[in-house]
Amino acid sequence: MKILAAVDGSPYTKRMLAYIAAHDDWLGPHHEYTLIHAVPAVPPRAAMVLEKETLKGYYDDCAEKVFKPIRTFFTRHGLNASYVTKVGPAAEMITDAAKKGRYDLIMLGSHGHGTLTNLVMGSVATKVLANCDTPALLIR
Repeated sequence: MKILAAVDGSPYTKRMLAYIAAHDDWLGPHHEYTLIHAVPAVPPRAAMVLEKETLKGYYDDCAEKVFKPIRTFFTRHGLNASYVTKVGPAAEMITDAAKKGRYDLIMLGSHGHGTLTNLVMGSVATKVLANCDTPALLIR
């Protein structure tokens, strides 16, 4: 099974990793994992004054801070994964990756905000569920 796991380095990502470890009977090494992290884009006016290499370095550094402990986790548990960094709104980047990669499952950590909070602020998980046909596993 091809699994796309959205990660952001938050406690909810850690819960998702704990879930993978606790359910290695069906989420074990026999699956193909892709971990995706969406880095928020630098505002266009700021990006215009930065060199492309500097901007790319910033995005790479942001992603590496998230991916480094996850790589350690996956290595410790004998799981192979590819790591993908996208720049832009998280929900859009996750949805696009899921559609293009033809994944069987999306795994997302969810903050578990109430309905009122989602109406006001929106939720990455809610947007992904609304815009993608791929089955999703939300972990809270």
